[in-house]
Amino acid sequence: MTVPVDCENDAARLRGKLARTLAEEGALADPAWRDAVATVPRHRFVPGFYLPADQPGDHGLTVWEPVTRKLDYGRWLAAAYSDTTLITQFDGDEPDWEGPAIRRGGAPTSSSTLPSLVVRMWADADVRQGHTVLELGTGSGYSTALACERLGSDAVTSIEVDGRRLEQAATALHDCGYTPTLAVADGLYGYWPEARFDRIVAACSFRSVPPALVSQARPGGKILLTLSGWLYGYARVLLTVDDDGGAEGTLLGGTVSFMSARTHAAPAFGNPTHWAADLPKSGRPARHSPQRITDATEEAFHLRFLAQSAVPDAQMITMGEVVHLIDVVTGSAATLTPEGDNWLVRESGTVALWERIEAVLTAYDAAGRPGPDTFRLHVDGGEERVLHPQMPDLRLRRP
Repeated sequence: MTVPVDCENDAARLRGKLARTLAEEGALADPAWRDAVATVPRHRFVPGFYLPADQPGDHGLTVWEPVTRKLDYGRWLAAAYSDTTLITQFDGDEPDWEGPAIRRGGAPTSSSTLPSLVVRMWADADVRQGHTVLELGTGSGYSTALACERLGSDAVTSIEVDGRRLEQAATALHDCGYTPTLAVADGLYGYWPEARFDRIVAACSFRSVPPALVSQARPGGKILLTLSGWLYGYARVLLTVDDDGGAEGTLLGGTVSFMSARTHAAPAFGNPTHWAADLPKSGRPARHSPQRITDATEEAFHLRFLAQSAVPDAQMITMGEVVHLIDVVTGSAATLTPEGDNWLVRESGTVALWERIEAVLTAYDAAGRPGPDTFRLHVDGGEERVLHPQMPDLRLRRP
């Protein structure tokens, strides 16, 4: 197909429209961040990406269609300046953007996060002029570029665990005139050569707060990260580091999720029917329905994180109508099977998985079903506790 020559003018027009739209929606309250969105050429950071097809493929798998300037200029540029997350990599495999293939299924492992969320993360972390920042997860480099535009390149350090991703991001950043400090490094350990930082912002999620991040933030500095786990429960937290090397902060509202840091991703657990083979033949009525943590609601999103804190090594999968909980660390398992209007629970192993989750749900109800912003996370030495005045403490276990 013929590709228009005047791409930069088209991009500038769409970029201005994106900035205006986000401002009207309340995502760009700070004029400096609006200027950054209107300036940074996002299309330079996403030469190729995948978008989901309108219809699923065989077995319900998502069909991912490659989009590049060469394949479809209009779709490529419009998507680049939409408030959409653009998937750039699956299963750690770098696509061949000269001849990309349609994908069926797969786990996204790198992306260009939707612009409104990128700016929201920087704003929620209270990033201001004069701050030095560490970004965990360079990805495409677009978020890094926004920070450079806002703060100046000298104030920005960004690390990425995938060397191929970082190489492409670095090329795009430098081509656009941005020169932050970049390094191939694991976000679990931060980046000591540039510490200490005023702000640390993670574009990936962790099962608990990495101790190195607390050590690398100056006293009074802030860390914004997403906590996740193997039940795919998420909570964002903004921590303030104290003079003694601890940190504390409030959970933030909303339903934001990020890909897990690769070393914190859930392991494969095999065939659920093998785990179910050792369950007792009889069970008991469930005190709570599994739908309380699986429904597509903000409360279920919040509850899944709280439940996950009680069973940090559990994974969940639904086969037909049966919900399976599997713990690869202890060998424990549980199933919930619908029986009329109720659920039947069967459990085995050293950890009664659903019983522990029920205890959290019962305490949550007794406390009046409190929202995320009523919980605090306290980090002190080797201990991380989720605190609420009307509920028992929940501990995050470091992997």
